[in-house]
Amino acid sequence: MSDSTDVFQEPEKKVFFLNPSAVIMNKIIPELVQQEYEVYSIKDRETLKRALKKYKNCVLFIDINEDMSEKEWEVWITAVMKSPETKGISIGIITSNDDELIKRKYLLSVKVPCGYTVLKYDLDKAITHIFEVLQAVNAKGRRKFVRATMDRDANTTVNLPISGMFVKGRIVDISTAGFSCIFNGEDPEISRNILFRDIQIKLQSVILKVEGIVFGFRSDDTEKKIEKVYVFIFTQRVDPDTRSKIRKYIQQNLQNKMDAELK
Repeated sequence: MSDSTDVFQEPEKKVFFLNPSAVIMNKIIPELVQQEYEVYSIKDRETLKRALKKYKNCVLFIDINEDMSEKEWEVWITAVMKSPETKGISIGIITSNDDELIKRKYLLSVKVPCGYTVLKYDLDKAITHIFEVLQAVNAKGRRKFVRATMDRDANTTVNLPISGMFVKGRIVDISTAGFSCIFNGEDPEISRNILFRDIQIKLQSVILKVEGIVFGFRSDDTEKKIEKVYVFIFTQRVDPDTRSKIRKYIQQNLQNKMDAELK
């Protein structure tokens, strides 16, 4: 049972990047994903408006080099911060524009809560600053791991070695902490705390070998029938490269769902 004080803790926040540059897409977002932040990229303001109305407790980083003039961005950002619908959003600037006057304006006049990050010189320093900003606004909330739900995706499967054979099932959800699944056919009736050293999971075209322990099971009422869902926890022997691939898959899965949702 969770501590009773949890109800007073802030929930996790989605992190959006508007008009992300190639550096943001190829360097910064992957770094944030590997640190278990839930990150999304959005290419235009109209799509972003739909996201902000739904996810009012989010973090938004804007590249003011793109789409509009700097003065237009100032007006737009100020309007978002003052609107009753979106005033709870934590906005930051992330840009190659290192003009000191513009920087001071956003920090001291507009007062964007997530700072002004310049990407022009030291990228590692910029990434460190973004991490500090996200920690300051408690972007992870209580959550330690980002999880993706598969929605009955036939291309996300698990093969479990039982009695010299592999029993196949479909993955229900997954994080770098573990996964849950429903096995095809008859229930293999696996006991809690059993260790499996040669689990094969398929995430679209990526096949990974992992080691996991049966944490337990639950019953899900789906499509007018009750299905038994087994929950596995990964052991510490799952290597970092495998966990990195799982995080990358989860981020792409969530981005695809967000793109579809905001169309």
